[in-house]
Amino acid sequence: MGIFSWLFGQFIDIIEWQDNTHNTLVWRFPRGDNEIKYGAKLIVRESQVAVFMDKGVIADILGPGTYELETDNLPILTDLQHWDHGFKSPFKVDVYFISTKLFRGLKWGTKNPIILRDSEFDMVRLKAYGTYDIKVSDPKKFLNEIVGTDGHFTTQEISDYLANLIVTNLAEALGNNKKSILDLAASYDDFSLFIKENLQEHFNKIGISLENVYVENISLPKEVEDAIDKRASRAAVGNLDEHLKYQSAESLTKEGSVASDMAAMGAGMAMANEISKSFENKTNSSPTPPPTPKESPYFIAKNGKAHGPYTIEQIKELIAKGEIKPKTYVWQEGLEGWERAQDYLKELFNQVTPPQIPNE
Repeated sequence: MGIFSWLFGQFIDIIEWQDNTHNTLVWRFPRGDNEIKYGAKLIVRESQVAVFMDKGVIADILGPGTYELETDNLPILTDLQHWDHGFKSPFKVDVYFISTKLFRGLKWGTKNPIILRDSEFDMVRLKAYGTYDIKVSDPKKFLNEIVGTDGHFTTQEISDYLANLIVTNLAEALGNNKKSILDLAASYDDFSLFIKENLQEHFNKIGISLENVYVENISLPKEVEDAIDKRASRAAVGNLDEHLKYQSAESLTKEGSVASDMAAMGAGMAMANEISKSFENKTNSSPTPPPTPKESPYFIAKNGKAHGPYTIEQIKELIAKGEIKPKTYVWQEGLEGWERAQDYLKELFNQVTPPQIPNE
C-alpha cells in the first residue's frame, strides 16, 4: 500500500447506519482514530436521526436525508470548533445514530406477587404480565439522561427499568380497584390506560414516548386457581350425591380390575334375581279379570207414556208375561228413536218359553 493510499484511507467519506437488528436504540458510528473528510456524505434513513457529539457535547442533530458535511450543514459544530470562517480540513467528532421507530412487544411482569384485599377471597396474591410499545421522542434527552457514551444501546438495557415502572403503577391501579379478582378481566383496558397516562410524563423526561401498554393476564397462585376450579366443578355437577354415584360406577368399569369384574358379576346376579322374582310373581298370581261392563237400562212405551228403567232380566219377565208384545215400542241409550220390540229384541222373543199347556 502506497503512502498516499494510506493517508486517504484515514479519512471517512460515507457515514450511515444500516440497522439489521430489531432491538437497537442507539448505535455509534465506528470512527476509531480516523477523521471525517470535509464534504463527506451522511445518510440518515427514515426512522433515524444522526447526532454529532463533540467532546461529550451534542453539537448537531440531523433528521432523515442525505447530507454533505460542510460548514452550512453543521452550524453548531462550527461554533464549537471555533471555525469562524468555515473549514475545509478533516475533523473528529462522534456520530450517534438513534432509531426513532416504534419498538413493539417489550415485556413486563411481576417478579413477586402483589398482595391485595379482595371482596370475594378476602386477601389474595396476584401476578400479572403484558407488553408495551415505546419510541424515542427526544433524542437529545435520551442521550443525555439514559445512553451517555454507550456506543451500542439496546432495548434490553432499559426494558427492566421501564417494566418496573409499569408494575409499580399496576399495583397502584389494582389497589384502587374495588372489583373482585373474578371481574378483573373486564378491566384490563382500564388498567392499561391508567398506566399509560400515569407514566407518560415520567417517560417524557427521559426522551421516550410510551405508546401503548397491554395487560395480558392477571392471575392468582396455582393453589387458589385449583380451588376455584374445584368450586366451579361442584357447581357444574349439580346434585353431588348423584355425581358421586356416577363417579363410583365409572371408576369400577374403567379400572378393569378384579374389583370391577366382581362389581359386574354382582350386578348380573342382582339382575337375574330380579328377573326370577318377576317370573315367579307372574306364574303364582292369577290375572284379575276386567270389570263386567254395565248394560244400559231399557224403557218401554205403554199407554202413551215411557216406563222404566228395566234391566234385561226384567225385560225378559215382561215378555214372558205378555206385557211386552212384538209391537211394543222400546228404547235404550244409543238408539236414535223408539224401536219395535220384535225388531230390537228379536232374540229375546225367540228365547221366550211358552206357558205350561193346561190339562184336557
